[in-house]
Amino acid sequence: MIIESTALSLNVPRPRESADFLQRHLGFTIAMEQDDSFISLEHPSGGPNVIFLQTGLATFKPAHRAGTAGEGLLLVFVVDDIDAAHQRFADAGATVVTRPETEPWGERFSQYEDPNGIIVQLVQWV
Repeated sequence: MIIESTALSLNVPRPRESADFLQRHLGFTIAMEQDDSFISLEHPSGGPNVIFLQTGLATFKPAHRAGTAGEGLLLVFVVDDIDAAHQRFADAGATVVTRPETEPWGERFSQYEDPNGIIVQLVQWV
């Protein structure tokens, strides 16, 4: 098997707001979209696409799992300068959940909440 690409798909009540958040703060661009119910984002540096689906789409399978994403979910991006990234997020008015802090094992991280409650975590290994 050859895996050609990877995507993460998250159900949210307002896909446009989550897409705008990743575009504004992390530089993602729209790869595909259908109305405001399906928005696929890609990043110019690569990595997986991030897809936001409108909660409750009839096409979501299996239907019993069609709830909202977010509970216990961290959308994590490894960055090269977490302090500069944090400053950009804060200056742009992002909701800061956790200011940059360093774990004993060398993970420096910060967290932000998007308009749909998705927690975006930035990580830099130090």
